[in-house]
Amino acid sequence: MPDERLAMREMLKDKIRKTVDISQTAQSRGEPMPPLQKEIPADSKLIDLPDWKMNVGELQVPLSELITHRKSVRKYAAKPVTLHDLSYLLWATQGVRKKQDSDTVWRNVPSAGNRHALETYIAVRDVTGLEPGIYLYRPLEHALVFVHKPDDYQEQLSKSVYRQLFVSKAPLVFIWAAIPWRMEWRYSEASVKVIALDAGHVCQNLYLAAQSLGLGVCGVAAYDQELIDQFIQVDGKDEFVVYLGSVGHAAP
Repeated sequence: MPDERLAMREMLKDKIRKTVDISQTAQSRGEPMPPLQKEIPADSKLIDLPDWKMNVGELQVPLSELITHRKSVRKYAAKPVTLHDLSYLLWATQGVRKKQDSDTVWRNVPSAGNRHALETYIAVRDVTGLEPGIYLYRPLEHALVFVHKPDDYQEQLSKSVYRQLFVSKAPLVFIWAAIPWRMEWRYSEASVKVIALDAGHVCQNLYLAAQSLGLGVCGVAAYDQELIDQFIQVDGKDEFVVYLGSVGHAAP
């Protein structure tokens, strides 16, 4: 077996934790904690998301049923996703359920050390009440911020996922980007694995929450790193895409 493949396998193990001197992490050295969510320009306009309970209600689908019928959906009907449904999906995947102070919040998904190194971007093609384009989710305010509108949305998105056309045809796509420093501040070199695990937690919540709404999801881990980073306008160094999930009504 090639040495390169063996080296890559080591990333799945937890040997590195034995080599990290916790007393020398940024947290232990007293460096300021990274912000709980990405900083944005002061003049950014927040787009408040509706109270999903007003339209979605308290969903009573048994968890066993959601798990049984969970599957990846790659064919979508020509039907928009409602803003209330999007509000619910964002709450279920990265929403805040409790805030203790400016430095401590609890969200609806687990994260190593409660660090939550992921930012959620939404690529919108067909969502009622939203112009097509790229948006950033603000979990602390449960709101969106418009990022930009790509010149040719479907072509750019399609190229960035190696022509997996179902992604660019979906009404919306969740795009999760990691800000590694948020995790590295506490765990240093041991952060890589747990950031990847966190992305899995988030996408599974998306699958189950969407299933409860009658929507379909497909997690996507194959993409052109440079193109997808450019698509959502992140620098690719201190913030970069790690996972995607397309969402829509399943075609008959």
